[in-house]
Amino acid sequence: MITYTIRNMKLKNIALIGLLLTGTQITKAQNAQVWNNKQCAVVLTYDDAINVDLDNAIPALDSLNLKGTFYLIGSSPVVSLRMQEWRVAAQHGHELGNHALFHPCDGSLPGRSFVTPDNDLSKYTVSRAVNEIRINNTLLKAIDGKSLRTFAYPCGDLKIGDVFFYNQLQNDFAGARGVAPGLQTIDQVKLDNIDCYGINGQSAEYMINLVKKAMETHTLLVFLFHGVGGGHNINVDLAAHSKLLHYLKENEKDIWIAPMVDVAEHIKKYQSSGQAATK
Repeated sequence: MITYTIRNMKLKNIALIGLLLTGTQITKAQNAQVWNNKQCAVVLTYDDAINVDLDNAIPALDSLNLKGTFYLIGSSPVVSLRMQEWRVAAQHGHELGNHALFHPCDGSLPGRSFVTPDNDLSKYTVSRAVNEIRINNTLLKAIDGKSLRTFAYPCGDLKIGDVFFYNQLQNDFAGARGVAPGLQTIDQVKLDNIDCYGINGQSAEYMINLVKKAMETHTLLVFLFHGVGGGHNINVDLAAHSKLLHYLKENEKDIWIAPMVDVAEHIKKYQSSGQAATK
């Protein structure tokens, strides 16, 4: 009788372990499917509308048929002088995102001596910030003909005083990219302040390791670039950028690489469907 009981307990334990393992496998499978049936999502973003976007970054992306998001400052001369090239980039599937009309930053914060009085966000009213961002949307629509896009906070500044100015822009955008680093599951992403990794001199190995980590954890990875091979004091080496793109292309079957607007719309649909609450 004792022998039978012990054997029965062992069988129950084995069955329980089997159920737990099966549950884990199902959860992993579900996590792997939420990113367009890939292991993770990677978004390549480029800020400030600078010449190297058109000269270096977009040709590199186009050579591999990869799509990125370019956050344009409406007042940048690179927008007005090379408008047709931006239009062609949009026609090739790249997103022209909104980085405000004048890129205002909070000059009251430490290390902000570069902020001019005219573009000091701390001196703005909320209505001025909102109106300038909407004017930039009008400009971008005149370039690419699109009504849906994402926003990127200049300098990562979220507030004017104590007010989150983006609260008035929720219906104008699919989402907004911040500057805080982090890998997030589809349930964790906050569409009004999407995490990203700013790149400034890091190696190709560093960036590729981030991609590998995103695949392991089934998370969203957003890269934030400025200069690509020069053109900005925040810069990534041209060869390192190329190695990252080639790694992404080689692993495209496991990585969803898409503009921010597409990923944000996907996240919004997922989160609003109730799937997040049931897992």
